[in-house]
Amino acid sequence: MTRKLALFLLATVFVFSVLALAQTDPALPAAPSATPAAPAPDAAAPAAGTGSKIGTINIEQAIFASNEGQRDFETLSKKLEPKQTELKNQNDEVESLKKQLSTGGDKLSEDARGTLVKQIEEKQKKLERSVQDARDDAQSQQNEIAQRILQKMAPIIVKYAGDKGFGLIMDTSNPWPQGPVLWAGPSVDITKAIVDSYNTQSGVAAPTRPVATRPAGSGVKPTTSGATKPATTAPAPK
Repeated sequence: MTRKLALFLLATVFVFSVLALAQTDPALPAAPSATPAAPAPDAAAPAAGTGSKIGTINIEQAIFASNEGQRDFETLSKKLEPKQTELKNQNDEVESLKKQLSTGGDKLSEDARGTLVKQIEEKQKKLERSVQDARDDAQSQQNEIAQRILQKMAPIIVKYAGDKGFGLIMDTSNPWPQGPVLWAGPSVDITKAIVDSYNTQSGVAAPTRPVATRPAGSGVKPTTSGATKPATTAPAPK
């Protein structure tokens, strides 16, 4: 996508102890009926939490890179386009008035200049409020999508970690020191494997026009391509 205005994704702090999750929440939330449930582990699979390996996953990237994430965030982008256009028009109006003041303000009477200044201030404040409201609304909708996907992805992570002998999976969405991981090699990263498994189980087809993008705030190079974020909704008021 070519839009440059930013939205904010609520970063998920995901230090995922497989043993703790398996013991405290054996009945994880089921996926909606339209989405196939994760298959039950077979009898030969290692029990969750019995492994000793430590792995990493970029949860933020996994959400955005999944077929479902790409589809739903692209849908959200299109939904937000009218608001983006509306706010851009408001911003253009403010900038036009500012230019009028700077180029011809000395030719105006004191009263006319004062009226123009007041008009600019009022429109500027209105624009700033509208931008903030639009950002809050867009962030809320974005977070709803992310949380819904994460809820369905969690059981897949638990099963994969148990099958592969992991005892702990840590999130690398935020770079250290904001995140818990100082450094981790690619050999312990399970992001792509989880995305592939999630895509298979979700049944959502790959997008026809994938766009390789890294979500803002992600400190690790994406391990999958095709992640996309919704367009932002507003220009930053000047």
